[in-house]
Amino acid sequence: MRGNKHALVIIDMLNDFIGEKATLRCENGEKIVSKIRELIDFCHENDIQVIHVQEWHRKNDADFRVRPVHAIRGTWGADFIPELQPEEDKGDYIIQKRRHSAFSYTDMDLFLREEGIDTVVLTGVWTNVCVRSTGSDALYHGYNVIAISDACASQTNDMHESGLRDIGIFGEVFSTEEYKKLMLEKIGK
Repeated sequence: MRGNKHALVIIDMLNDFIGEKATLRCENGEKIVSKIRELIDFCHENDIQVIHVQEWHRKNDADFRVRPVHAIRGTWGADFIPELQPEEDKGDYIIQKRRHSAFSYTDMDLFLREEGIDTVVLTGVWTNVCVRSTGSDALYHGYNVIAISDACASQTNDMHESGLRDIGIFGEVFSTEEYKKLMLEKIGK
């Protein structure tokens, strides 16, 4: 595992993606909530930056020409699910995005550079869309990329595996347990 300073990036774990009332429900995303919670707690305990990425569309966003209306800024659908609320008192940071990638027209790159972070650790939904797009852009911006296989999800296992295969071409893929073990070895615990 390359890199010295990591950031856990939690992508789109929002009401409009997770849960029975979600407009763009990713049922498999409901299965990863506990793994992401485990990773957040691990990162807080080990001084690893946590970043929550929030889709935050304007009312008539161009994205809605091809997808259903979802995650309108200031609405319930754009809110983080209750189990994964950002903990700003613990240093969590929020990135709001209008496109698939957390780097596209946001301050993600600026924040990572200011914090001296060189490795993004990707979790969330959808593996083959927003997670993969964020990973690709991270690479383009010069960051190391890690995806956590059991803390990412898509609507189908095939979509999920496809996204992980793509990320594996330019980054590394670990399970939650593998990542935690490697980080504990790295920090000498």
